Amino acid sequence: MNFTKIVGVILLVAGTASLVTGSFSYTKDSTVVKLGPLELTAKEKEQVNLPVWLGVGAIAVGGLLLVFGGRKG
Repeated sequence: MNFTKIVGVILLVAGTASLVTGSFSYTKDSTVVKLGPLELTAKEKEQVNLPVWLGVGAIAVGGLLLVFGGRKG
């Protein structure tokens, strides 16, 4: 299995996961107050919504790479 086909499989899996989940969330630390050596931080939960076209595009490109990626012209 060459590099192009591996990238194709990764895109297929990522595109399918994008369509199934629709979004992902992460937690980031942000500094609220900083007074000299004293620092107050807060954790904020952020959510990122993934557009449907992104998942469909990743699946399409991954499929094309699997079909045409190993061929030499």
